[in-house]
Amino acid sequence: MAAILASSLPPGLALSRLPTPLLALPELGDALGVELWVKRDDLTGLGLSGNKVRKLDFLLAEAQAQGADTVVTCGGIQSNHCRATAVAARQLGLDVALLLRGHPEGPPDGNLLLDTILGAELHWTDAAGYARRDAAMAGIADALRTRGRRPYVIPEGGSNATGALGLHRGAQELVEQATAAGLRFDSVVCAVGSGGTVAGLAAGGLLREALGATVQGIAVCDDRPTFRARIDAIGVELQDRHGLGIPADAYEILEGHQGRGYALSTGDELRRQVAFARRTGLFLDPVYTGKAWGAVQALAPTGALGRRVLFWHTGGLFGLFGRGAELVAALEQAPQ
Repeated sequence: MAAILASSLPPGLALSRLPTPLLALPELGDALGVELWVKRDDLTGLGLSGNKVRKLDFLLAEAQAQGADTVVTCGGIQSNHCRATAVAARQLGLDVALLLRGHPEGPPDGNLLLDTILGAELHWTDAAGYARRDAAMAGIADALRTRGRRPYVIPEGGSNATGALGLHRGAQELVEQATAAGLRFDSVVCAVGSGGTVAGLAAGGLLREALGATVQGIAVCDDRPTFRARIDAIGVELQDRHGLGIPADAYEILEGHQGRGYALSTGDELRRQVAFARRTGLFLDPVYTGKAWGAVQALAPTGALGRRVLFWHTGGLFGLFGRGAELVAALEQAPQ
């Protein structure tokens, strides 16, 4: 039934470059005692790279249908989601306003540099203000309306039922690729920061039904109860709007890999990410994929992820820029 429901998704845009490759990583897998594969969602585009573009395919289709001329969203100062939203908005002839947590120190770099080049209207807030981000974005939208604009508000990370449809389409894509290759998976592992990616991949229980896989969300901040509540709330919305709920056993949230916290890295984490790049030629980011990979390294040898594991690479390359001094310091401090 899940596959039938998935086939009747509302129309989205074609911002994402799909399908993204499904590749084996045999050397790394052998070292961890598993059969390891990677889903290359870092290749959904260039400026529009990463899993966030899949969400924007549906979110911005809805914005266009509502006649919006400006998109409002939020994230950290180096938010991949905000950068992808700004790129996609400009491609569609829309303006964009961003609520960013933090304050710039020196010239902009990384994702913030791209936001600046794209002419995004930037609104800054501290941690306390960001805790009230939904109300803050509503205030920005109201101010835009007083200027005669027609805003469309996208929640943090694009994580609602509309955004989750993009990752559910990604789950369909994986099923088609895996079936063609004669593959089943025990675990599909991805980072979770706002919940929408896990919600979309787990929606309808499609990956469990078709491939035998449990979606394993690696918390990069917050905790398991927080993310379960967010994802289950998206599931209720998906059920109400599209008849596509999220079975409780279709996903799990794994804690213990947040490190120092959101967007904060330890030297060991950074060295693991560098080692991954040197073994594979693939880049991880310190906020999301780096922490998720650290979880795979820790858990795979214990058997907790099963025998065949898929690592869903959600992108984030631009987040590396501006972290050069930190990365170099970590490499210089490596144990001899």
